[in-house]
Amino acid sequence: MMIALTGFMGSGKTTVGKVLADFLGCPFMDLDDLVVKKAGKSIPDIFAQDGELAFRELEAQILRKTVAKYAESTAVLALGGGAVLAPASAALLHEKTVCIYLRATLDTLLARLEGETAGRPLLQEIPDQVGDDGGSVVMPGPDRASVSARLSSREPLYEKTAHVIVDTDGLSPDEVADEIIISAL
Repeated sequence: MMIALTGFMGSGKTTVGKVLADFLGCPFMDLDDLVVKKAGKSIPDIFAQDGELAFRELEAQILRKTVAKYAESTAVLALGGGAVLAPASAALLHEKTVCIYLRATLDTLLARLEGETAGRPLLQEIPDQVGDDGGSVVMPGPDRASVSARLSSREPLYEKTAHVIVDTDGLSPDEVADEIIISAL
């Protein structure tokens, strides 16, 4: 049985996925890592050179193969935050995995994403700001309005795809993994 963790960037999919796989004694995979390995370049490079559509197509292809490979055994897969955007991928996840939505509030997500814009292409459109000294340029944290809008548009897809929703605010990765085991397995 493939256990797929979905949710917005910063919701803890990779961190919780590693803990959960360790608890269950099964393999852990991160879909973004599988995409990077297959493409031979980083996700920011894929977005910059090939575009988001090419990234999503490769992501969907690797998702199909990974779910099929682990159809008869237990594994934990952390999905990219946008993996559910493709209707076929969302349907596959709902039909062939135990899909868990790791839900976090906007404030929690923003706190977790602070300083992480460099590795997240969909946060790259946020402009740099001038520092308090009037001259230095600082890398800002995620823009609240853009993260809120993206979260609002994706949340119904996460909810529709998932079999179980686990609220992660205020919980440690071990506590979230425990909640998944209690609620879904």
